[in-house]
Amino acid sequence: MGQADAQTGHDGDRQGWRLRARMRYLYHGSSPAAVRFRLAVIVIDFAIIGFFLAAPILREAGWAFYVIDVVVALVLATDLAARALAYTDIKDWLKRPSTWVDLFILATLLFPVWLYNFGFLRMLRLWTLLSSDFFWRTVGRKYDDTRVEEITRALAALVTFVFVATGFVYATFRSRHPDLHGYLDALYFTVSSLTTTGYGDITLPGNWGRVLSIVIMLTGITLFVRLAQTLVRPHKVKFPCPVCGLQKHDPDAVHCKACGETLCIPDEGNH
Repeated sequence: MGQADAQTGHDGDRQGWRLRARMRYLYHGSSPAAVRFRLAVIVIDFAIIGFFLAAPILREAGWAFYVIDVVVALVLATDLAARALAYTDIKDWLKRPSTWVDLFILATLLFPVWLYNFGFLRMLRLWTLLSSDFFWRTVGRKYDDTRVEEITRALAALVTFVFVATGFVYATFRSRHPDLHGYLDALYFTVSSLTTTGYGDITLPGNWGRVLSIVIMLTGITLFVRLAQTLVRPHKVKFPCPVCGLQKHDPDAVHCKACGETLCIPDEGNH
């Protein structure tokens, strides 16, 4: 009996290791099959983000909306479990901020009744996706560590902030503001505040409304300036200096600006 139990335990361990090896192959491998799998995951991710974006409008569909909500929760839970298995050190994976963001998004899907007012944070999924190595190793392999990646990350942060702020305004003030009739009104207020246009036809009531307007303006301007800087500043390539460890250098740099060490930065004609 003891030998049979031990054999069953060994078989379970082997199956567990095979599953983890399979997940590592799919999520981190470079074969065409692994790349196709990750592309499919990214397409599903964008579809889920589209659902999050349209959720305030789709909520009026009644029970059909909640069915889709449950399906999205199952897909996201499966993806997170697979990523955890694919990661070499789960403790290190749990230390990543993007992991906790995704886990919180999953919680809003699993417990919509209790976390209804936090649904606007689901749009953070856009930021975690476009800021992930998973995305750039799959879709943006040609543009990894280039100006395109820097611009995309900065733009993703700005767009994510716009929709998160819009969701917060809609969830918090829609029942307290006579001119805030729907999600588009909240988006209109966010964009006009962020761009400091401030037409004045929609203003949030009370001191907290004024504070929120100030936060939207300051944060939005900061993210917009960051995007502008990314567009105009000279591009730096990632190449750690073997002596001092400086990570970024000019594309045509021959010596490290920090320590003077001779560099041999690879380019398309030098592999």
